[in-house]
Amino acid sequence: MAFRLSDEDSPISDINVTPLVDVMLVLLIIFMITAPMLHHGIAVRLPESKTESLRQTPESPLILSLRSDKAIFLDDSPVARGVLEDRLKSRLASRKDRTVFLKADRGLPYGFIVDMLDVLNRSGIDGIGMITTTPEAPAAARRK
Repeated sequence: MAFRLSDEDSPISDINVTPLVDVMLVLLIIFMITAPMLHHGIAVRLPESKTESLRQTPESPLILSLRSDKAIFLDDSPVARGVLEDRLKSRLASRKDRTVFLKADRGLPYGFIVDMLDVLNRSGIDGIGMITTTPEAPAAARRK
């Protein structure tokens, strides 16, 4: 609350920003808590690996997910196998980083994975990263 000592009985024209700051801090805390929960991705049983993670790029990575039922997802949207190459080319046209991360279920046949790698190669991908999980990761993290 602002007080002014004066001889006049004029109203105080200063804005009290304390309630605004309080509300903004509460909203900031709410968004900080809920933001990590927004991206769940496609549920895939990832293979295990003991290697370290790759470096992060400033752009959000392009992720190709392959489920155990051979469903294909580009980021979080399903893609038919016949249009995957065209969809990849259109997505990569505006990107500086031409790397795709492959997130494949461990139960998929080797031939299916090789077919997807061939589609990625024909699409003009510069680099392919394989997403795995560590052996000591909890079971809930392996499914994400």
